Amino acid sequence: MAKEHANVTLLKRLDEYLDNSNIAGASGLFSKEFVWHFFNSQLPDMQGDYLGVEGLQAFFEKLAVMTGGTFHVEPVAIIPIGDELVVTHVQDTMTLDGQPIKLDAVVVWRIVNGYIAEAWDIPAIHTIHAPEPPIATAA
Repeated sequence: MAKEHANVTLLKRLDEYLDNSNIAGASGLFSKEFVWHFFNSQLPDMQGDYLGVEGLQAFFEKLAVMTGGTFHVEPVAIIPIGDELVVTHVQDTMTLDGQPIKLDAVVVWRIVNGYIAEAWDIPAIHTIHAPEPPIATAA
């Protein structure tokens, strides 16, 4: 069995903090110059660069308000590329403007000297999955 790439391990550690809405607790995983780049022409109020862990926290807080707290990320795949880049494929679910949506996104992470230095969040904007209906349960 191949050993997991160190950058994949780093992002899995970050995911544990994000699952608990504890971005501040993950601050030791980021470089001091960290930048989160968000690209989405459909959400111009969200699009842009967010600086530092505080900026990342502000991004997710803004997203929580916009989606009524329904935003959720489900990891699909994580691919290390060399010793600097990692590409993650995720599916985001949320309710936006009263409509449940599910979409694919990729995040390209730059890892430098064992710290997350930069990330580019690129959601699909022309291909949205139909949300899955709730599973019926016996009464």
